[in-house]
Amino acid sequence: MSRLAQTHGLTEIQAEIISTVRDFVDKEIIPVATELEHRDEYPQEIVDGLKELGLFGLMIPEEYGGLGESLLTYALCVEEIARGWMSVSGIINTHFIVAYLLKQHGTDEQKEYFLPRMAAGGVRGAFSMSEPGLGSDVSAITSKAVREDDTFVLTGQKMWLTNGGTSSLVAVLCRTDTDDTAGADGGAPHRSMTTFLVEKEPGFGAVRPGLTIPGKIEKMGYKGVDTTEMIMDGLRIPANRVLGGRTGRGFYQMMDGVEVGRVNVAARGCGVAQRAFELGVAYAQQRHTFGKPIAQHQAIQFKLAEMATKVEAAHAMMVNAARKKDSGERNDLEAGMAKYLASEYCKEVVEDSFRIHGGYGFSKEYEIERLYREAPMLLIGEGTAEIQKMIIGRRLLEEYRYLG
Repeated sequence: MSRLAQTHGLTEIQAEIISTVRDFVDKEIIPVATELEHRDEYPQEIVDGLKELGLFGLMIPEEYGGLGESLLTYALCVEEIARGWMSVSGIINTHFIVAYLLKQHGTDEQKEYFLPRMAAGGVRGAFSMSEPGLGSDVSAITSKAVREDDTFVLTGQKMWLTNGGTSSLVAVLCRTDTDDTAGADGGAPHRSMTTFLVEKEPGFGAVRPGLTIPGKIEKMGYKGVDTTEMIMDGLRIPANRVLGGRTGRGFYQMMDGVEVGRVNVAARGCGVAQRAFELGVAYAQQRHTFGKPIAQHQAIQFKLAEMATKVEAAHAMMVNAARKKDSGERNDLEAGMAKYLASEYCKEVVEDSFRIHGGYGFSKEYEIERLYREAPMLLIGEGTAEIQKMIIGRRLLEEYRYLG
């Protein structure tokens, strides 16, 4: 066990879960991750192993067949999985956000119908807010849902769905204009949004009438996991698949889920940074220049000191954000800070490890090459660094309002 990024105050059960996941990562993920990533191959055997460990039900309540664990436990597991291969952590992240949305906001019928199968890994979740013409400006979405009796007809194009192909349940945010939202907040855009639970067949092409998943988007990194578009053209969804049973609550529901997602991205940044440090400190002791290991050169020791400090700081902020959410308190400030710091530090630690590797860091034979392509995704996933700073700044002005 590494000296860095330790978490104090864990229960025996939490420690056992995290230790089990770490062993799985060391034995089943790290040895094959780079080869699978270079082939852009979906890690089916790894996913099956995670299913056997019960990780798809980690945060789902025990009454629905899950383990009923906390966001902190989940985040620490994600940190370990991302340390092995960040793409695998993406596969479970979107699943957990949908499970969290159901747990927090779903009707009793929706929970009973979906959560047991999600806990077993039989139903795999994805969620969708973004569209081709917008990124973090969620209030500008154009996908629409029009009510016809007991059915909604969905039309629009969605973008950047992680697990878009392999998922069988997608939580989709659309614009609705119904009596449930009329007159609220003077017609504010965020009051006319609704989350729909869309069931579909896994795969690509026409996955149900009115719904098409065109294919995988080719990416610089974050390979193995499928990232897709989603086209809705007259997609009919029954009214009982409105999350929570009422329209007009989608924006708040999704933002609640995004807070969980931002803790997840912070955890991923921590995991990737840890692995980059491990690779860098090991290589620095093996590579010799001028008659001694490069680790004995002060310039390299300074890099290692900075890298380790960033790993430790990012982990502490991620843990704090997860614990705040678990306590039931508002954590958008802490989650934004953790996501911002962890993703930025991850990029810096990976680059320093890359520099320590010298020319070999540019070779596909070395693991750091993969990490160098993976780290940038964390700067934009679940809201860009600039969006995080906007959120942090606004919350700080709320907390420190000038009263003079």
